[in-house]
Amino acid sequence: MTTAPPNWYPDPEDEGFLRYWSGTDWTGGRKPVSAVDITGLTQQSVAQAPKVPLFGTRAYAKRQSQELADTLTENQRLRAHLASLGGLEATELQRLRDQLAAQITDQQTLLDSLRTQVISTREEQVLQEIGIYEYRHPLSDAVAYRDALKDLQGEIKELARRDGGAIETLKTWVVEGSVTEGRKMIREYSMLMLRAYNAEADNLVRSLKPYKLPSALERLDKIAITIERLGKTMKLHVAPSYHELRRRELEWTANHLEMLAHQKQQERDERDRLREERKAHEELARERAKLEQLQQQDREALAVLEAADKKDTADAEDLRARLEARERVLTTITNQENDIRIGHVYVISNIGAFGEGVVQIGMTRRHDPSERIRDLSNASVPFKYDIHAIFYADDAAGIEAELHRRLAHKRVNQVNQRREFFKATPAEVREHLQELTGELLEFNELAEAVEYRQSLASHRSTSQQ
Repeated sequence: MTTAPPNWYPDPEDEGFLRYWSGTDWTGGRKPVSAVDITGLTQQSVAQAPKVPLFGTRAYAKRQSQELADTLTENQRLRAHLASLGGLEATELQRLRDQLAAQITDQQTLLDSLRTQVISTREEQVLQEIGIYEYRHPLSDAVAYRDALKDLQGEIKELARRDGGAIETLKTWVVEGSVTEGRKMIREYSMLMLRAYNAEADNLVRSLKPYKLPSALERLDKIAITIERLGKTMKLHVAPSYHELRRRELEWTANHLEMLAHQKQQERDERDRLREERKAHEELARERAKLEQLQQQDREALAVLEAADKKDTADAEDLRARLEARERVLTTITNQENDIRIGHVYVISNIGAFGEGVVQIGMTRRHDPSERIRDLSNASVPFKYDIHAIFYADDAAGIEAELHRRLAHKRVNQVNQRREFFKATPAEVREHLQELTGELLEFNELAEAVEYRQSLASHRSTSQQ
């Protein structure tokens, strides 16, 4: 037997061994206590041994169990002491009894707390050993899914903790003539396989995109098949019920992410709509102010002519005609401000951005609809839009909705109905618009696409050089 060298202390995970402390952490080197002389070691004082956090380890759980036992012993001692104090005076006895009762209450509270910690630590340790960790799940912020997800995760944990719940075996094994050792071997192999399976499943959940759900489910199925192939010798495979729970988790996560993306898109579309409405109101207000100012100037000029007894002259007639025209425009502006269905329906295309045979059909409440077309022709598209028709109507919103309904089967985006692009020619749209309005004055079927065609010519010229 040799003397323990410096820096060797009782192993915090197994008191039957000594373990080397490097100064910052425990190393892998260990020695059985029976192989060294620990006389000198015990003289060093236990207080000098390094203290490291052991939460989540077996040693931590063991230490908590020891604290439980010590607390229970102290509790019993205090109760015995309380029972032995029968010969004292009543006042002193009552004081001591109250004091001991308070200590017992404090110890009982500590005992309950330690019991809870031990149970929680042991459960977390078991789940961590089989690869189930508490991470921030994509569904944990979804109100509609939160309770359902909690129940689903409870089912997953319950099956994972149960022997044969997540990994099944078709055979009872005997190792060195011992059925117990056989069960131990199967349990260890099952934990290893379940840990690998859960790691892959959790990674799929965390990185899932809604459009990748089919490939994620296929990947999870392949993982289960691989686990079964690797465990073929031991007759081990992932339990179908457990595999189905993990598949359901993927499906629910994909549904939630799709709903979240749809909600965000709706919010963006609503912001765009409100921004367009605000611009329309601002433009109408500017146009109203401009017309009212011109009206005031014309009235003042007409008043001057009438004061000079020239109210029947040509200049006076022109002023009256202008005032009437501006009054009609002001009436139109007032109607547009008060009725959201009044506006302009536009049919436009952008061959350079979307190719031929694709049109955009929309509606704007702006007084000058070309401003809306210029906004759409911003830096987000490479070329300007071509205008095929702009039609003013008292029920522009209804005409737009009917055109969208008639061409619904030709929508480019069949998911987001606010995307107003259709695989149709301008001639097809003109026929529908003619049927709906009956008074279509102007419609350009040919898209000029000046910049696009000039760019094509430039590319051809460059390639020929």
